[in-house]
Amino acid sequence: MDDKGSALADLRRVYDEWKGLAGRLREPELTAALSGGLSVKDVVAHLAAWQAVSIARLEAAQWGRGPEYPAWTGGDPDDAAMTEPQNARIHEMNRARPWPEVHRAWRDGFLRFMALAEAIPAADLTARDKYPWLNGRALIDVLRGSYEHHREHLEDLV
Repeated sequence: MDDKGSALADLRRVYDEWKGLAGRLREPELTAALSGGLSVKDVVAHLAAWQAVSIARLEAAQWGRGPEYPAWTGGDPDDAAMTEPQNARIHEMNRARPWPEVHRAWRDGFLRFMALAEAIPAADLTARDKYPWLNGRALIDVLRGSYEHHREHLEDLV
């Protein structure tokens, strides 16, 4: 399997794991605070927000322009000094949203991300320095990063 196929298979697998988790839990379990203070709903909202950054990158590649990041990023989503304030904004924006809305946003975003990734030729996904706004990284790194982000948070919950 090539890099693109492997990355897409990993993403499908982690999507199915998250879908399974959401399907096994009832809403009180999804919205109850866990040991870290966040609920499953909070984590899913967090993942959906960061997924929007990844979607912006794939759309930019597809449309031949720079990415248009969500307003909550406040600028560069890769600025490590901004990660905590960005995560706090995500939490604040989503705290009052009901679970079905949060889940739908995550699911729809993940499926959009996958469709965009599938539409991009493998050579464009793996080319380094093709997209200056990725600072020497390849789009495949965006796919892998999304997978790792979802895995990391899933492991925290199970």
